[in-house]
Amino acid sequence: MTDNPNAAQIDYWNATAGETWSRMHDQLDRQIEPLGLEAMRRLAPGQGERILDIGCGCGQTTMALAKWIGLSGAVIGVDISRPMLEVARGRPLPADARQPEFREADAQSESLGAAAFDAAFSSFGVMFFSDPVAAFANIRAALKPSGRLGFVCWRPYPENLWMRIPMEAAQPLLGPTAPADPTAPGPFAFADPARVRSILGQAGFTSVTIDPYDTRIGGGDIDQTVSLAFRVGPLGRALQETPNRAPQIAEAVKAAITPFDTPNGVLMPAAVWIVQAMAG
Repeated sequence: MTDNPNAAQIDYWNATAGETWSRMHDQLDRQIEPLGLEAMRRLAPGQGERILDIGCGCGQTTMALAKWIGLSGAVIGVDISRPMLEVARGRPLPADARQPEFREADAQSESLGAAAFDAAFSSFGVMFFSDPVAAFANIRAALKPSGRLGFVCWRPYPENLWMRIPMEAAQPLLGPTAPADPTAPGPFAFADPARVRSILGQAGFTSVTIDPYDTRIGGGDIDQTVSLAFRVGPLGRALQETPNRAPQIAEAVKAAITPFDTPNGVLMPAAVWIVQAMAG
């Protein structure tokens, strides 16, 4: 796939990132599951529907969708990460659900079927396209004329304390970091709702709604939460440049997240957009 426009993302999610998410999928699933389930609830998959799960990763959302639509429905999960798809294919099937199909495919450029699905869903899997308009046009082509789109994506970084607080605690020990391009493929590429609305409109979607949703996520203990922060998100990326400072940074992060420790684990504020649209 070296000539694929998403070649850099394909390489990234088949190497370090894909291996990390595969190894830590239980904790990562627990971290973001409430956000995906809220977006799924609003999409309201129906019994017997055909659903496309975009950027399905390790398959947690795909299995949840399979439970929604029952034995008469069908779910296809697509992702570019081979390590994550291996985890997805090994997941136990929920009761009264039909086994989903998992495909290694790039939803931006590869055919997903023509008017084949009642709905397309994604939990944090649509912010990594090199050409998001082309990607959503391709996804729309896979939907029936009455098809629905629903996904969840991050609001701006400053609003997501579960990522911001560990990074701010570590910053004095990391030194200056270069500002990220807000429109480059990455976790916060869809933080601007006006940009999301424009992309979907250019791709042919209508009746676009973009609603804020806030909750607290996590559930791990202090050490598990620090370990996760060290491997994903902005702090995980920054530590790749200064791994020798990890012990001091760990102590600073522990102190910063301790106020969020509860009897149910460390729970920190998360801020997302829940986006819905129609294909026609």
